[in-house]
Amino acid sequence: MPEPIPNKIYFTIGEVSELCGVPAHRLRYWERKIPGMGQVSRRQNRRYYRREDVIKARRVRELIDDQGMTIEGAIQALEERQSRSEDDQGSRVEQELREIRNALQEVSRMLTKGSQG
Repeated sequence: MPEPIPNKIYFTIGEVSELCGVPAHRLRYWERKIPGMGQVSRRQNRRYYRREDVIKARRVRELIDDQGMTIEGAIQALEERQSRSEDDQGSRVEQELREIRNALQEVSRMLTKGSQG
């Protein structure tokens, strides 16, 4: 089981390397290849990563090292996962909006009955 990710805003490349179990040069390579996996440059032009970058790097390492994917296959798997997540989120929002509309219609019916009686 991987070490828990500390509750921090930014991580150095060394910390991410340790948390993901991959060398720093591999992380720099992934930055160039994987859309959305970018470091934040801050003081003295040092690389800093956000928590979501650490999570993504762990997922990439798992896809490549544990599942035997190529970097291209890992990128495709990440994109498919993102697409499914966005679709699921859209479906949940649509369902919640339907429930709200139904509740408002019921309130409207109750108010109409109350004003007539």
